[in-house]
Order: sequence, then structure tokens, then C-alpha cells
Amino acid sequence: MVNSFQEENDIKMAPGDTTKVAGYSFKFNGVKAVVHKSVITYGEEESDVMMLAEEYKRQYGRQPGLYEQKISAALKDSLNRAIEQQLMLHDFETAGYNLPESVIEEIVQAEIKPYGDRAKLTQTLQARGITYEKWRQQVRERFLVRQLRLKNVYSETIISPYKIETYYNAHKDQYKIEEQVKLRMIMLNKGAEAEADTARELAKEIIGKLKAGAAFSEMATIYSQGAQRNQGGDWGWADRTVLRKELAEVAFGLKPGELSDVIETPQALFIMLVEDKRTGHNKPIAEVRDEIEEALLKQERERLQEKYFAKLKKKTFVRQFEF
Repeated sequence: MVNSFQEENDIKMAPGDTTKVAGYSFKFNGVKAVVHKSVITYGEEESDVMMLAEEYKRQYGRQPGLYEQKISAALKDSLNRAIEQQLMLHDFETAGYNLPESVIEEIVQAEIKPYGDRAKLTQTLQARGITYEKWRQQVRERFLVRQLRLKNVYSETIISPYKIETYYNAHKDQYKIEEQVKLRMIMLNKGAEAEADTARELAKEIIGKLKAGAAFSEMATIYSQGAQRNQGGDWGWADRTVLRKELAEVAFGLKPGELSDVIETPQALFIMLVEDKRTGHNKPIAEVRDEIEEALLKQERERLQEKYFAKLKKKTFVRQFEF
């Protein structure tokens, strides 16, 4: 079947010219895959990836093996998308669907608007090496593919409250919040040894003012050298992972409303006020329902999409070629 198809359509199986982009050799000519009677060329598969190559080179240029893997994965994804598109377009043609040209014309006119008019669009397309007729065909195909996805994947996706609750109960650890303190903090840099003595004296003075009734937020705004100075030393809610070990040990040992003594580390001095505390707990299902539903929708759509394409592949001739 494959041979007769090749003879009938005179497909050139030899690889064509290549060009290097960001050190990677891309092919221009040659057939990469056939879906029914539609041919996917190397150029069609690789054009999108060629635009990504420079970015990949910047990210992974010092890791040649990883760079090759990223390009190969992108090429594979591009080919799969091209095959899936042709499968859906063939499905549209064979299923007897009908799309009036007036609908396509409305879509085309809507896409022309950002360019101003057809003449300006045509100039832009010419610079890209694309004819207006080819662009119009691409617009039509993109619309058909979207509609077929909506019909066969998205419209079939429903997540029941029972599924959400079941998922929540099975993944409660994902929604666990560790013990937290609502914290304000004053930080004084120690600097050199002589400056450290001055900082220690200042810290004692601040402690005295706080115990005498001075507002912690006011003292932090005046004296703190930390990033939260302008917020009155407000750290908000923090768990143990946010704080240095020696600070966390003190903070989580204080009761709400309690003030720490001066805490000294090699670099700085700290004074903390714990405004409130809350024990570790799981987020309630009402708080994470939308997040869970979105995750389940994604899973279900991926499952339905795989099922849809598997069905199309069973009834459609698909062949990929490697050189």
C-alpha cells in the first residue's frame, strides 16, 4: 500500500537541502510524514522549531547534549501536531460535515482587520514567503481544527463534584499548610566588631522602648535595616522554611503577642514580635475546588484527545519517514 501510494504521487523520499540555525541543521525538503493523501514536509515540521532554536541555544548552549534533546523533542512535538491536524481535517472531509464559505469569509475578514486591509496583509505575507490563498487556507484549517477539538474533546469533558472530592481526599498532602507565625522583625547589621558593639547597644535600647510600650511597627520603621522596614517590619505569615534556623526556633517558641530577646547571628541582630500563630492544617476543599477541577479537566481532556486521535489513526493511513 505504501509503495503504490508513493508511486502514484511521486513522493521524493530523499532528504533535501539543509540550513543551520543556532548550530542545528534543519532540512528544507523531503517528506516527513503522509496522512491519507496529505504530505507533511520537513519544512512544515521544522519551521516553528527554527524560531525556537536561538532561544534554546541561549539557554542550553553550554550543554550540547541537552540542547540536542530539546530540539529533538520540539521537532517531535511539531510533527505530532502536524499529523493530528491532518487527521482532524481528513475526519472533517470524510464525516460529511459542511462549513459554508460565508463563515470562513467572516473569519478571514476578522483576521485581516489588525493589518488594516487586504493589501497590507498581502505585503506582510509576501515578506514571509506566503501567498494570500495559502494564508486563507491556513485560517480555514485552524478554525476547523478548533471546532473539531471542541466537539470531540472539550464538549465531552465534565468533572463531577464526586470526582473533585475523591481527588481531594486522595491528595490531601498537596494542600497541607505548615504551622505559621504572623511576624514582625527588626534587623540591625553588625558590620565590623566596633560597629557590632554599637548595634548591640542599640538593640538593647530598642528592647527597652518596646517593653515600655513603644509600637513595634514604629520602632521597625525608625531602626530596622531589613527589607521590610517601610512596612513596619511586617513579614506577614511565615513558615519555618522562610526563616533561618535560629530565628525559626525562637519565633515558633513564642506565643501570640510575645516579644523576643535580642537574637544574634554572625551577620546581624534581630528582634521579633509574633502577632499571631496558626497550626498546620489542610486547605479546605472549598478553597481548592477550582484548582482541582482545572487539574482534572486537563487530565480528562488529554485522555479524550488521545482516544480521539487513536480512533482517527485506526481509520486513516499514516506513515512517518526517517532518514
